[in-house]
Amino acid sequence: MFVDQADIEVFGGNGGDGCVSFRREKYIPNGGPDGGDGGDGGSVYLEATQGVDTLLDMVGRHHWRAQPGFRGMGKKMAGKDGEDLTIKVPPGTLVYDRETGILLADLKLAGQKICVAKGGRGGKGNIHFVTPVRQAPDFAETGRKGELRSLHLELRLIADVGLVGLPNAGKSTLLSRISAARPKIADYPFTTLTPQLGICELSPDRRLVIADIPGLIEGASDGAGLGHDFLRHIERTCVIVHLIDILPLDGTSPIDNYKQIRKELTAYSPKLAAKPEILAANKMDLTGGSEALADLRDHLKGKQIYAISAVTGTGLRPLLEALWTLVKRTPEPVPFKETAHITPPQKVEQPREDQFVYVEAPADEGDWEEVEVTDEPSKAAGGRKAKSDPKKTKRKTKDGERTMLTPKSIRKPARDRRTASERKKGERKLVDELNAKKAAPVVDAELAKEIAAIKADDVRKSKYYNRGNLK
Repeated sequence: MFVDQADIEVFGGNGGDGCVSFRREKYIPNGGPDGGDGGDGGSVYLEATQGVDTLLDMVGRHHWRAQPGFRGMGKKMAGKDGEDLTIKVPPGTLVYDRETGILLADLKLAGQKICVAKGGRGGKGNIHFVTPVRQAPDFAETGRKGELRSLHLELRLIADVGLVGLPNAGKSTLLSRISAARPKIADYPFTTLTPQLGICELSPDRRLVIADIPGLIEGASDGAGLGHDFLRHIERTCVIVHLIDILPLDGTSPIDNYKQIRKELTAYSPKLAAKPEILAANKMDLTGGSEALADLRDHLKGKQIYAISAVTGTGLRPLLEALWTLVKRTPEPVPFKETAHITPPQKVEQPREDQFVYVEAPADEGDWEEVEVTDEPSKAAGGRKAKSDPKKTKRKTKDGERTMLTPKSIRKPARDRRTASERKKGERKLVDELNAKKAAPVVDAELAKEIAAIKADDVRKSKYYNRGNLK
């Protein structure tokens, strides 16, 4: 069964946990910690292997997991590393990340190997956390988790020459004539359902790899017939051989058939349609083939057309020599630069709650965005300047009523060194002030609006806020 596409998920092995252990030995009462580190998890690799032809193994197994690392042990013994998992794929496999659609690697040559999911690092044992103050740590580090990645694998055959044409144009017959391949041959359309490869030996030191794909029909770009499902297998070829049935049984014109195939190639990929092309008029052994060939050459002036017969072998040698010349003349494509693996995102430390300075937003300025900050000393920071300039950003809380400025670094308020009696006096003073405010006469409503507008304007014009100044 020929399978050229597959979706799999790969899991790097988790790292082993570190060990919490203390030395227990006769006559040594205070042995100290001796917990070993956990082993690293195994990684998942993809390797292009000669002899593997399809992605059939990926269809029956969607999840591939590497072995996790083993737990650390006492006596400073580290855990065993997990074994790596190597997935064998055919040469010519393209590896895509399903989530981002990025091409990770093109395993074009046999032996190429890439890491697609890196294993997690093992945790450290408690022996690493000994300090002069903490001489008996009773904890260890847990192992890191391995990478998880969803992949889309797509196989594109490696060939020098690609055969295209309408169904029953004679492509399979030609491949069986010039190589040892034995594709299915019959007198009905779409005999070839999967791509076929054949090796043509012109001489002991000259070989051509030829790919035969199912025939194209009009409307293949819209899914007619087998559509464009297998055109990807001739995208790597250097030369395209367009096989034309010089005397179609359905009575169609060879010229119209040629233009129809060219239209489908252009609809699939302009880059593929721009590849060097050789025209081969097949079935010249039939009566009337010479007149049809002359008419074809009159309409396709400037194109060299080889007259062949795949059944009798007439004209095959000149065609193969021309193919060899074009293949050697075409420069080799630049090899794809492999990417070993995508590093996990860097850890971003979230700022603590006490690093934010909250500011009440004015009622009439709920959508303002710009905030200016100066380097004036902060009373909340003990009269000292911040270590660096704060960020000029604005964020909102969940309720949408408050915004916050995020400084890069800000000092904590000075420690309250007052005695208990002094703190009680301060509390009593605060209570007295609150009672005095409650006993104050009620201000007129219009006057209250003016006062609120003035306060809002002051807040809007202020350039630096801190907790100590908020009321």
